[in-house]
Amino acid sequence: MMAARPRELGRFYSRLLGWPYIREEEPAQGEPAEAGYALVCPPEGVIEPALNFDYQVDHRRPVWPTVPGEQIPTMHLDVTVDDLDVAVAWAVECGAVVAELQSQPNEHRVVIDPEGNPICLCLE
Repeated sequence: MMAARPRELGRFYSRLLGWPYIREEEPAQGEPAEAGYALVCPPEGVIEPALNFDYQVDHRRPVWPTVPGEQIPTMHLDVTVDDLDVAVAWAVECGAVVAELQSQPNEHRVVIDPEGNPICLCLE
């Protein structure tokens, strides 16, 4: 996933999902302090994709729901949860914000990660 602050975003997802923060790299010479790289992987025995976070110099924060002429999200995760209220509270504690638009709040809730990407918290 491309980001303006990849290491910060990696730490957010590590905490949110309870996954190990495997590795990070410092910014390359000439890049800003918030640049770099991060890798978050699922715990041992869990079959899910790893999450890679890379710095992109011209990254624009996406807008969700989409707005004509604005950057659209390039990533969207669905996370299965047991309790929507508890999951939303945890996501907010980790650094997400609750999206204004909630099309099916009894089935899933949308939160926005620190870089602007939507995450659907979905009931099992």
